[in-house]
Amino acid sequence: MNIAQQEAVNYMHGPCLVLAGAGSGKTRVITQKIGRLIQSGLKPEQIAAITFTNKAAAEMRERAKALIGKQARGVLICTFHALGVRMLRQDGAVLGLKPQFSILDSDDVTSIIKDAGGSVDVATARQWQWTISGWKNQGLNAAQAAGQANGDEERQIALVMARYEERLTAYQSVDFDDLVSLPLKLLREHEDVRNKWQAALCHVLVDEYQDTNATQYEVLKLLAGERGRFTAVGDDDQSIYGWRGATLDNLKKLPQDYPNLKVVKLEQNYRSTSAILRAANNVIGPNPKLFPKTLFSELGEGEPVRVVDCDSEEHEAERVVARILSLRAEGALLAEGKQFKEWKDFCVLYRANHMAKPFEKAFRKAQIPYKVSGGQSFFDRAEIKDLCSWMVLMVNNDNNAAFIRAIKTPKRGIGHTTLGALSTFADQSRLSMFEALFSNSLGSVLPAKAVGSLHEFGRFVNDLEYRAKRTVGAEDARSFLNDWLKEIDYEKHLYDGEDSEKVAAARWSNVMDFCDWMAQRCGGQIDDTSGATIEKPTKTMLEVVQTIALLSTISEREGDQDVVTLSTLHASKGLEWPHVVLAGVNEGLLPFKLDDDDGINTDSIEIRLQEERRLMYVGITRAQRTLAVNWLRRRKKGRDTIAGIPSRFIAEMGLDKTTVKEDPREKLKALRAEFAKKSADGIAAAAAVSSNS
Repeated sequence: MNIAQQEAVNYMHGPCLVLAGAGSGKTRVITQKIGRLIQSGLKPEQIAAITFTNKAAAEMRERAKALIGKQARGVLICTFHALGVRMLRQDGAVLGLKPQFSILDSDDVTSIIKDAGGSVDVATARQWQWTISGWKNQGLNAAQAAGQANGDEERQIALVMARYEERLTAYQSVDFDDLVSLPLKLLREHEDVRNKWQAALCHVLVDEYQDTNATQYEVLKLLAGERGRFTAVGDDDQSIYGWRGATLDNLKKLPQDYPNLKVVKLEQNYRSTSAILRAANNVIGPNPKLFPKTLFSELGEGEPVRVVDCDSEEHEAERVVARILSLRAEGALLAEGKQFKEWKDFCVLYRANHMAKPFEKAFRKAQIPYKVSGGQSFFDRAEIKDLCSWMVLMVNNDNNAAFIRAIKTPKRGIGHTTLGALSTFADQSRLSMFEALFSNSLGSVLPAKAVGSLHEFGRFVNDLEYRAKRTVGAEDARSFLNDWLKEIDYEKHLYDGEDSEKVAAARWSNVMDFCDWMAQRCGGQIDDTSGATIEKPTKTMLEVVQTIALLSTISEREGDQDVVTLSTLHASKGLEWPHVVLAGVNEGLLPFKLDDDDGINTDSIEIRLQEERRLMYVGITRAQRTLAVNWLRRRKKGRDTIAGIPSRFIAEMGLDKTTVKEDPREKLKALRAEFAKKSADGIAAAAAVSSNS
């Protein structure tokens, strides 16, 4: 470790802010500090390390395990939301929550909000959902939101929020925002709970601190207590999530709330060359600084940053293909014919998801393997959401959203009329739909046949829950899941619902992958990918099912694919590649449209510009060895084609005027000619040897 890293690791006497510039080794600092805290006498279970994604938490666990060994298992390394689940499962009873409460996904939330607002329009419900989420991230409930609402529209949304909150309570359910706002309520309003968690967690480390919202900061303060037993690690230059509630005010507040705050700057970058870092420092320079810092590298000057102008989106994609192929060909020449640049060394970054399409087409044409990062989550696939609804219902019978999806998938002769009557009866009886189907008076509103069908479904769910409690280990879990799928005839449901047998087969394959993955999480004796048998702690099927709503990916089972990455700039934060292309760096794209069409005041436009500049900075600092920045002379805007203007950020990079404006196609042509010459020379030499012999 360098001197600054050592200082951050060894400071344990109070609150500490580590300003970790891009590529400065922040994960190493966090894991080393966990080890140092344990050396100082803290038990592993008294330490919490909080980050923002499951992937980042998994990486941190692996790094901690490699450094500390078995003791790392005791450290609580998780996301803010996972910590919230733990707190609510243990202490949510004081808020009226059962330990087996359900966590709703975005689609479930939209459905309930539509119902609460009496709307059938998904777009309107999504807008309400966005506004309600913003209020929750500020720590506001419906009454508080109504009190500060601006205009009739916001007052109407506050009313919808109140009805939405009532439904969540009735369904014993929470949404993702509640996983932070409700723990805050626990810590604020219940002193015994607050004392318990402060005693349990003697030091809290927070990664990506610049991405915290107002509610998360308040949770951190209450967990850390008056002594400020925390280490916050972040970078104000990489704050790019203002649109979802993250606020730099949290960085401003730290020195005010903790006058004895220790600030350590990590400015040595271990990722990028000096040429790339100089461009990054120049771009971020115009932004106001909370804590000034300048990144430096000892990796040498490296290749100059390239600026590539392109005629159109399709032309840009062709040039990117040519650049990738030429860099790989160049690598093969240097290695005397042995390929050493892999596909996974390359990444194309862009501002918006729709910009991936031309690259996908060009890569397919050139037979370049690729993946679109941030594409559809495995858990967002309809077949997986179907099965998850059943599992959620096993854990929480009061979850109406899961009840409705499960009872209709596969269809079992229970139609909308029956479900509508059951829903009305449940509301009037103040029961969940599952509880209502067993009511003695249900026969007064539904015919006997419908009641019988509902009873059959209810008994089946109860039986599944009973069996899941008694299913332990991977092998039993696999049998349980296979039996369940046969009992509901889910494979037939998939094939009946698809015109294409190939699509149905792919969906069924996803189901099999999901079941295998679920079974493996139950532990016991399982075969790893090498064929060796390994032991894992066993869990019941029901215990595994309880975690299902928090899972957004099954990346644990995915290998490290050798493919080019296509990714949005937002999704790229925290990642790095040897060779990066920034695509479509035009005014109106990056920075995104900033003009004052909607009456946005000048201050707001400036704040947005600063965040866009930070987004450019993040993109530049993903690159390790080479960086190309593309801009379009003409670009599509809707159905029209307009003149393209290079982004102001290209000028702000302050690149040397002698920087080569290259055409990758010409470079590739020259390399191919050199390959051909070497090959011809080799053939000629072999022929000469043969004739002499």
